[in-house]
Amino acid sequence: MFDHYLITRFNLRNPKWDVTKNNESLLTDDWMEDRMWLFENFCFPSVTAQENQNFEWLLFFDITTNQKFKERITTLTNNYPNIKTFFIDGMPVFYDEIQKYIGTNSKEKTHLITSRIDNDDSISKYFIDEVQKQFSSQEYQAIDIINGYTLQVKPNFILGKKEHIFNPFISLIEKNTNPKTVWFSDHNMWKKETRITQITNKRLWLSIIHEKNKVNEFDGYGNIKWEELNNEFILSNQINQQLTNKLTPFREWWFLSLKNFLYVKMVLFSKVIKRKLGIYKIK
Repeated sequence: MFDHYLITRFNLRNPKWDVTKNNESLLTDDWMEDRMWLFENFCFPSVTAQENQNFEWLLFFDITTNQKFKERITTLTNNYPNIKTFFIDGMPVFYDEIQKYIGTNSKEKTHLITSRIDNDDSISKYFIDEVQKQFSSQEYQAIDIINGYTLQVKPNFILGKKEHIFNPFISLIEKNTNPKTVWFSDHNMWKKETRITQITNKRLWLSIIHEKNKVNEFDGYGNIKWEELNNEFILSNQINQQLTNKLTPFREWWFLSLKNFLYVKMVLFSKVIKRKLGIYKIK
């Protein structure tokens, strides 16, 4: 009936993006080492722990990736038959490579589901299953899970709730006839799409905020205990232990929480109103 692909770009060269938010060079060995640490401790364990394993995870790396990282990636993914790794010639060919693989491997399926996750973020172990529960043979329907959590990991651990409409965890259900896939548009461009279902009753993602984020800053809020989440968001044993023992107490950041709460709600309300008023150019 359908194939489901979770798709991640990793270290693809992009001519429009060459520095971090701290003006440090991207795609150096130091950058890759830091990104691999995030991937191994946050993203990878959360995806491989999915209760519903009826999906393939497509990981796209650059052909210039250092051999030592290629070997590390191979060792990490080798025992997971539903993980496929690709080494390609930068961002300009990324979309074509997705189309090529899906076109070759999903010819017999009437529908596709494609989802995205960044290589430094995490998802609930129910994420894949909840996306697939939205499937009802739609011709074209985006799935936007608005509610999640956010975790700052450097310089200290802070955990909070977050709402983010048109976020980087968006999925697309579509007929397998010249499919576009979820990577046809950048995630924030889905605000222009009318055929979209917004899921608001569950928190199914965990965005990770660290020093080398290109754009994001920590904007979580609320008094959240890691012990309430760690059975659903599966991270490495090392990080799980550190979060259990070293998470910043709410009393030390309650004022930031209040400011973040007001900011997150304001941004969400603003986007919803703009959409209803037709300010966004709808497709």
